[in-house]
Amino acid sequence: MKVMVFVKATHDTEAGVPPSPEAMEAMAKYTEALIAAGIIKEQVFGGLKPTRFAKRVQFSGKSRTVIDGPFSETKEVVAGFSLWDVKSIDEAVEWVKRSPNPAATDCEVEIRPLYSLEDFDAWSDPK
Repeated sequence: MKVMVFVKATHDTEAGVPPSPEAMEAMAKYTEALIAAGIIKEQVFGGLKPTRFAKRVQFSGKSRTVIDGPFSETKEVVAGFSLWDVKSIDEAVEWVKRSPNPAATDCEVEIRPLYSLEDFDAWSDPK
């Protein structure tokens, strides 16, 4: 099962405060462990710049509206991401719990399963 792991933004990540060298080293070791375990198979991970550099495109019928950052609610903003291949969502939770804190302050990490082709097959098959 593939899951996307999101590190939610904090006031520090939105302010562009860089991680300490110690935090970067701890995260590098953790990432190496994920790669060695086969959890990360593709180089799909990274940190995102603060939302002051971002844009959103809002869809409403045929209309498209561009909204410039920054975006005020950090709890709704992603600061980092990675794509994992795990046996189950529970395995992903256990790996996230072993992670060093990805922020200098309290933060939240969200794990979201990706749809698979089988999910779409189930939707299209009326049986």
